[in-house]
Amino acid sequence: MKLNTKPYLEQKANWVQNGRVILAQYDTESIIVYQAYRPSIGHFAASKGYFGGDFKLSRMTWIKPNFLWMMYRSGWGAKEGQEVVLAIRLKRSAFDYILAAAVHSTYTPEIYDSKESWQKAVAKSDVRLQWDPDRSPGGGKLQRRAIQLGLRGDAIKKYAQEWIVDIEDISEFVAEQRQHVITQNYDALLTPTEHIYEVKDREIARKLQLTTN
Repeated sequence: MKLNTKPYLEQKANWVQNGRVILAQYDTESIIVYQAYRPSIGHFAASKGYFGGDFKLSRMTWIKPNFLWMMYRSGWGAKEGQEVVLAIRLKRSAFDYILAAAVHSTYTPEIYDSKESWQKAVAKSDVRLQWDPDRSPGGGKLQRRAIQLGLRGDAIKKYAQEWIVDIEDISEFVAEQRQHVITQNYDALLTPTEHIYEVKDREIARKLQLTTN
């Protein structure tokens, strides 16, 4: 497996406990995001290195840079239609573009002058932004918030074939770690190594409502 991993308890001790932060595995050129699909979509993507086949470009697709949030949403790969968990390595330039284009999925008066201006922003943007409570391995709500980003239109077309560096099927790893969660053996639990992804553009960070020091 290409993903770098560390013991969950070691990482938990170093992660911030509150606020809106982007936790992700990344390097200077790329960043990992996660998705989970039914086998026909997941196996096609992992074998071809892009999304096609049964993947629908007409439907919004949500990417998540936070592994544990993806595990909560997919039931550790046990939910029907989410059995194949993918680690998608994106170009960082593409991810930064996605962040810059993101518009909140609900009206946020702290960011938009009026509901009308928010609606106009929604109509013009192909990227949705949503913050949800991050989750512990067992699914418990945390004070920290996790980001997910919805792509549609031109963004989903570029995501499906242009922005991807690599796609890895990590379903076997997820199944192994799921057993540790079921038995609550968190000493043995491994999770992908994740650090805070810093957004250097202050205006974009403000728009995203990122928590900054």
